[in-house]
Amino acid sequence: MKIIAARIFLLLLLLWMNPLLFAQGGSVQNHLSDSLQSYVAQSHGSWAFTHAHIIDGSGKVLLEDGTLLIEGSRIRKVGTSDEVAIPEGFEVISCQGKTIIPGLVGMHNHLHIPGRPDVASQAAKLYLASGVTTIQTCGAADAQRELELSEQIRSGWSLGPEIIPSAPYVTGPGGNPNMIIPRNDQHLKDTLTYWLSQGVKWFKVYRNVRTEDLRITLERVHASGGKVRGHLCSVSFREAALMGIDGIEHGLNSTADFRSNHVSGLCGGGREYMDELSMDEPRVKDLLSTMVEHKVVLTSTLAVYESSVPNRVYAEERELNVMSDRLREDFNTRLETAKLQWTDSTRNKRLERIMAFEYEFVQAGGLLCSGVDAGRHVLPGFGDQRNYLLHLESGFTPLEAVQIMSANGARAMERDDIGILREGARADFVILDGHLIDDPSTIKRVHRVFQSGIGYNPALILESVQGKFGI
Repeated sequence: MKIIAARIFLLLLLLWMNPLLFAQGGSVQNHLSDSLQSYVAQSHGSWAFTHAHIIDGSGKVLLEDGTLLIEGSRIRKVGTSDEVAIPEGFEVISCQGKTIIPGLVGMHNHLHIPGRPDVASQAAKLYLASGVTTIQTCGAADAQRELELSEQIRSGWSLGPEIIPSAPYVTGPGGNPNMIIPRNDQHLKDTLTYWLSQGVKWFKVYRNVRTEDLRITLERVHASGGKVRGHLCSVSFREAALMGIDGIEHGLNSTADFRSNHVSGLCGGGREYMDELSMDEPRVKDLLSTMVEHKVVLTSTLAVYESSVPNRVYAEERELNVMSDRLREDFNTRLETAKLQWTDSTRNKRLERIMAFEYEFVQAGGLLCSGVDAGRHVLPGFGDQRNYLLHLESGFTPLEAVQIMSANGARAMERDDIGILREGARADFVILDGHLIDDPSTIKRVHRVFQSGIGYNPALILESVQGKFGI
């Protein structure tokens, strides 16, 4: 009896010291600070969401009359409403006329935008309200702030997606002061070792990176189980793939492989290929084959490129409403400039080539992910939703587009607990108001966002950001 009493005392002591240890399946109060409770629509419990269109993220499954059971922070069952029996004690919520998709996994989702390095807290809220429940930031303007915010969200003190943080960018001469610009080999190794010691596992090399610095980064980061991605220019996609890079960003727009007069190790050369290249050319097929063979992940960032196309420069009222006054003024100026170039189709055709390159990459067997790369008037979360529509325009089916934006990102991060709706996975999912297959704009109508089994009201989250993003 004394042993049993001692164990009970120890259990109660641990619970008092750290309620998060026992949070799964418990009440939401064990997860979130009091200041966040007003954003919660459904706390942890046993829920049955019935009669929904369900897209599971696999790229193959659409349930036109589906039921999703969640218990605590996990998915208990998903299937047709006929085959899923609702256990006693589960509260039933009818989702007639709604679509359920996995929580989106953003794979190029910064917590900064150009010229505004400290928008992390507001960006995190926009991501979550838009249905993005996990992000890999793909390069940090303030890596320490990312680590702190990641922990604040994990501990229930801030709102946002699960953040997989990055180290500062690794670049070469001409890079920004907040990036890692190696003075010598030892300086680079020491800096990489420092960020690895802080728990960071994702590193990004940037446009001016020297070939040897990329090699050192790959060796040091891979030795510690981390991953390296690149927004390339000085190094070609082929070179990086052969060296062992894990991921490449932006696709055709950032490749040096087809530049005229390109010198390895230098960011330069002509970009005539953006107006001339055909996806049927053997050199394109060969590059795609090399990337696939070496298991290089490609991340699409279509929305931010689209924002540079004159006759596609636009922002919806909901986006303008969350912008700061200065950001809104910047957009209006950009829009007036774009109107002067409205009939210029050059960048439209380039966008089509970028889309075609990504489509052919997938047809060749490559793993394509998606991210917003927020900037200009493309906002966190809203830009992810826009990417869905652009993936459809690229030729992907709705099921494939959802897979690119959810399960593929999870696979790239070697995660099997997110990005897909299946038994045992974390209860990260989005309830959309409408049928996504019939109406692609449904992706914008987010009714509820569930993260680890807690359902958030996106309208209330967006209300808290009105006029603040970009300050």
